[in-house]
Order: sequence, then C-alpha cells, then structure tokens
Amino acid sequence: MPDTPREAPALTAHEDHPNWRAFLNARILICVFLGFTSGLPLFTLFNLLQAWLTTAHVNVKEIGLFALIGLPYTWKFVWSPLMDRFVPRFPGWTPGRRRGWMLVTQILVTLAIASFGFFSPAENIWAVAAVAALVAFFSASQDIVIDAYRRELLADTEQGLGNAVHVNAYKVAGLVPGSLSLILAAYLPWKTVFMITAAFMLPGIIMTLVVREPALHGAPPKNLREAIVEPFHEFITRNGWRAALLVVGFIFLYKLGDTMATALATKFFIDIGFSLQQIGVIAKAVAFWTSLAGGIIGGIFLVKIGIARGLWIFGVLQILATIGFAWLAKIGPSPLALGVLYGFETFATGLTLATFTAYIASTTDPRYTAAQFALFTSLAAVPRTFASASSGFIVAQTGWFEYFLVCVALSIPGMLLLPKIAPWRPQR
Repeated sequence: MPDTPREAPALTAHEDHPNWRAFLNARILICVFLGFTSGLPLFTLFNLLQAWLTTAHVNVKEIGLFALIGLPYTWKFVWSPLMDRFVPRFPGWTPGRRRGWMLVTQILVTLAIASFGFFSPAENIWAVAAVAALVAFFSASQDIVIDAYRRELLADTEQGLGNAVHVNAYKVAGLVPGSLSLILAAYLPWKTVFMITAAFMLPGIIMTLVVREPALHGAPPKNLREAIVEPFHEFITRNGWRAALLVVGFIFLYKLGDTMATALATKFFIDIGFSLQQIGVIAKAVAFWTSLAGGIIGGIFLVKIGIARGLWIFGVLQILATIGFAWLAKIGPSPLALGVLYGFETFATGLTLATFTAYIASTTDPRYTAAQFALFTSLAAVPRTFASASSGFIVAQTGWFEYFLVCVALSIPGMLLLPKIAPWRPQR
C-alpha cells in the first residue's frame, strides 16, 4: 500500500508565512493562466469550428455529428491514471510529473488547432473531423493534468478562490474563438485565423516553463496497476463504501436541477415571447458578466465562510433562481424581468460552480489527483447529458411553469445530502 498522504498545509495570515498574500497572489495568477489555457480549445471546438463548417456550406446533419467530439471530456477518467503514473522526460531535462504533462498536452493542442487551416471542410470533412477529435483528446488530457496541478498547488483554504478564478478565466477564453477569431475571419484566410487562435496557447506554455512543480503528498503510484486500482480503492476505503456512495450521489445530484433549468433557456425565452434581439442583448450580455461576478464573489466568500457553508448558501440561491424562471414563465416577456432574473440565475450559477469545483478538488487524495479529479468531473458532467436528452420531453408534457417546478424538486435531493456531505459548522 502507498504511504499515507500528507495533508496540504493551509496558508493563512496567522501561520508561519509572513508573505502569505504574495504566495496567494502568485498562485491565483497561475490559476488565471491555467483556466484560460484550459478553456481555449473547448471553445474553439464548439464555437469557431461550427462557424467555419457553416461558412464552408457543410450540411447541418454533419455539423450536428461534430458534437460527438465532446466524448473525450466525458471519458477522460479512463486514461487519467496514466498521467498519475508516468513522468514525461525530455533530453537533458525532467520538468516533473504535472509540468511535464502540461507542456506535452499544451504543445499538442497548439499544433492541432493550428492544423485546422490546412484542410478544407468542403473537400475533406473526415480529415477535419480527425483533427477535431485530436484537439478534443489533447484538450481533455490537458484538463486532467491542469486540474491535478491546481489541486496540488493550492492549500485547502485556497481552493474556493483558486477554482473560482480558474472557472472565470476559462469563460473569458471563450472570447477568443467566439468573438475575436470570428471577426478576424471576415478579413483573413481561415488558415491564418486558426494559427492566431492557436497562438493564444503560448502564454500557458510559457507559464508551464517558469512555474515550479507542486510538492509531492505521499509517494506517487509505483506501477500501472497501482495507478488504476488505488485511486478507486482509496476513495472507497477512506471512510467506507457508504460514505463513498454519498459523495458520488452528491456530485451527481447537486447541480442537476439548475443544469436542467438552463438546458433549454434560449428556447424558453423565445417561446414566451422574447425577440432574438432581446435575447442577444439582454440575456447573453448580462449572463456573461453576472456569471463572472458570481464566480469571483463566490471565491472571495469561500475564503471567509468555507466550502461547506458555501454549498449550503449558494445552493439555496440557485433554487431561488430556478423559481424565478418559473415566475418569468407566468408573467411573460418583460425585458426588465429577463435582465434581473436571468442575471440572478447566472450569478448564482457562478457562485455554485466555484463552490462545487472547490468541493470536488477537496475530495481528491493528493496522491491520485489526476485520476480522482477526472473521475469526479466526468461524473458531474453526466447531468448535462441527461438534461439535454430529457428536458424537451418533460417540457412537452408539462409546459414551462411546471417544468421549472420539476427542476426545483430535482434540486432538493442534493441539498438533503449536505448534512452528511458538508455539515454546517464553524470554519476552523
């Protein structure tokens, strides 16, 4: 059996680190670069690639099939143990387990994004699909090691703010392929556009070269069997299989209700009478900024109140936001109500996402961060698939008002698990 893990020391102003603010600022800055680098390839696949295929007159059925490139993000836990076990080495230089994998995956993502422009969707759609699959695989692999690095970099008291900053930088990265690259496409060849987009990976690569490898907490896996089996064995035996099932159930249920509430948000706004212009200007513009604000404020508050209380407070706010959607379904197309209610919903989503990500990070064992973090985030992604698949059928049977009440009801089971998962108690 591996050595017992050492708990990451909490970095506070009252301990042996007089320059704790400098340490915290440096770590938070690293989280900014990590979040941006993690988000860029995903938004390239789901925003820029779709626009490119559309301008090349690829039919809608083939574009729809490109959604399958998201599968590596759901199944990344399958190969994550390899990134716990093996350490990339370069001639004359060994950057370390986490930095090594970050450098490898970041370089591969950069090259894959840049290579899009060397193919024509109209002439060789399968080559484009193959490149897209490579970008997704390399990007999902990058997410595995970035999540592990961030978990090991931050002390437990820093997880809330660090993960909130990471999530927000992730969202900001969407402005490059979703806005800047689309503007450039009106003036430059697509080959140049993809190269410029890929160049935005360079700051992350430079950061990887200059930062330090996080300290080891216990011995890493000694062989492949240990890397695959021990993450699951440790999780189950940590507090018993009942506690493990509670954690798994909580991760699956906590954001199920609000995920379903927003799965068909645009269709909901159209159905109750909003114009596309109103949706674009009011809903989408407000959503971006309030979501960022929620993530930042959530991270700051988590430093004060702790992850456990954050799950309680922000979870209640998310339920109230879903109730607001039900009210909007009753009152109809009020622009003021749309701005206020959707702004509050995305603000609450930013709060809960920051808290939930921090909770997942705190649940992992530092020896098996890559495998366990990948498993938990893959599990948390399952409700998105469930929501997308089932929401339309439920709305067709119930109508919008009753649908949002169903979403509220689906939010309750996750909250009921909180006394066991994260008891309300004063933060030490």
